[in-house]
Amino acid sequence: MDIRERQQLILGELDRHGACSYEDLMERLAVSVMTVRRDIDRLAAEGKVIKTLGGAQKVNAPAGFYESKLANRLTSCAAEKRAIAFRALDLIDRPQTIFLDGSTTCLELAKLLAARRKGLTVVTNSVLAALELGRGTDNRIIGIGGQYDPGNLTFVGPTAEDEAKRFFVDQAFFSTKGFLPAEGTFESAVASFRIKQIITGQCPCVTLLVDHSKFGQRALCKVLDIGQIHRVVTDDQTADRDVAVLKKNGKDVLTASATGAAEGAGSHAS
Repeated sequence: MDIRERQQLILGELDRHGACSYEDLMERLAVSVMTVRRDIDRLAAEGKVIKTLGGAQKVNAPAGFYESKLANRLTSCAAEKRAIAFRALDLIDRPQTIFLDGSTTCLELAKLLAARRKGLTVVTNSVLAALELGRGTDNRIIGIGGQYDPGNLTFVGPTAEDEAKRFFVDQAFFSTKGFLPAEGTFESAVASFRIKQIITGQCPCVTLLVDHSKFGQRALCKVLDIGQIHRVVTDDQTADRDVAVLKKNGKDVLTASATGAAEGAGSHAS
């Protein structure tokens, strides 16, 4: 296979999937990762692809499909995220092992765990979540290492993925960039979504923490199928039709009141 054929195959994969990691392309093309990197470099120089941490994504996707800055995500729907975290806290009522991703909603949950829970083992690839959990002294924190992603303050890449394969947790808590209740979750950050897929395959209970703004939104890549998600925690601004779709698909749906959480009153279930 010559370079032109490889590049066409790469472009075809990106058209189908939106984004791919270097390792994905290496396996599909049956070449070394260095060969893939060189091909991506050439395509990026020609403006045909966009390089990302750990891979590449297609060009000309809508702006909302790409990963937003962490600072923007920290302030977006902040009250709703806190409320969702309060509701999720009720699901962690005994010593167990859990996984938290690098989302800002899971960061809110990490703050609560540090202050209000004991005897947990928390696995995470998030620097911020580990720092928040470290404020408490009653839980064990295990950080997944790897390549540092300064945009999301997480560890990602092949090393992080290999480490993730070692952990079999009782519960996993994820958030997402986009969510279609009949389909599943969508992400833009190529380097991080493989870790979610790995943990999901090794966990009996996956809980999605997702505020109302994520519903009906797509991003570059499909990450989790709706059948892989056991429970959804959202806020009370989520449309009734979306909740109905989730319940029709057999999902346990919990809703949280941002007003109640702000007052320290917790939330309610539906």
